[in-house]
Amino acid sequence: MELTHILAPGAVRIVSHLTSKKRLFQEIGEVMAAVHGLNASIAIDGLQERESLGPTGVGHGIALPHARLQELDKITGVFLRLEKPLDYDSVDRQPVDLVFALFAPKDSGVDHLKALALVSRTMRDAGICSKLRANTDPSKLHVILTEARAPLAAA
Repeated sequence: MELTHILAPGAVRIVSHLTSKKRLFQEIGEVMAAVHGLNASIAIDGLQERESLGPTGVGHGIALPHARLQELDKITGVFLRLEKPLDYDSVDRQPVDLVFALFAPKDSGVDHLKALALVSRTMRDAGICSKLRANTDPSKLHVILTEARAPLAAA
């Protein structure tokens, strides 16, 4: 599994106007609707349902919201770089500026976990995050993410 199969070029955005986690999820839902034809409210509801189990802010300015949705037939993602970091209730209490939302079919089983692990490994790479934060062109952000070779998890 590679990020090129998960992240469409149009699903990478730079956003400057978000003031809350709720608004962030709405933005992600709008991208899912525009790029993948999924009803935005379904995506938003899925993210909020998962977030109610515990925050998906993993630290170092990174959030990995995710949801399993009946309406999907493949794993897909949305990446947002926030121009102004957002309070997200992250584990380290730091605001978030890099958000990789992951959506999987309800019955995706282990594939969803593999995709989440891939995204997590990629976003834990300090070099990749530095490049993401230094660029303001969504197409360059897409290239950085999809050409990244995430380090393999320790055995």
